[in-house]
Amino acid sequence: MSDNVFSASLGDFAGSELFQRTFREGMDLVEETAAYLDGPGREEARSLSRSGALAYAGESMRLTTRLMQVASWLLVQRAVKENEMSATDARADKYRINDVKLNKSLAGTQELPTTLQDLITRAGHIYERTRRLDEKLYGDTQENTGARAVSDQMSRLNAAFGAR
Repeated sequence: MSDNVFSASLGDFAGSELFQRTFREGMDLVEETAAYLDGPGREEARSLSRSGALAYAGESMRLTTRLMQVASWLLVQRAVKENEMSATDARADKYRINDVKLNKSLAGTQELPTTLQDLITRAGHIYERTRRLDEKLYGDTQENTGARAVSDQMSRLNAAFGAR
């Protein structure tokens, strides 16, 4: 696909109601999560057991990593629409949503506060939606080096905190 045609389809997408809704939802969730983790979440974490607190730390890192990846992807799409970035640049692996599976649960997750669990679930939904949109717009051409790096880091965290 030529860059001009590709840019036009990206511009169409970034101007769509689906994009606008996803953008609002993603950015609102980033703000809501930050407010929770800096306020009520911090207080709730203090009352957890050691394993619960470690799970809280690990899961909040997973949550913020996913949300930052979503927010970054959404901002890149908006930059393409506003001609601040080329579609070719936006296609680079470093701007893609990495398909990272986070199925391993950390010890103590059963103690996590309900609000954090809700944020994790909602972030998972928007992450999957943006991952599918990324794949649809750009295809499955990425090398997944970023995905391996995040997966390796999560494995190390799980080994350090989940094995205790």
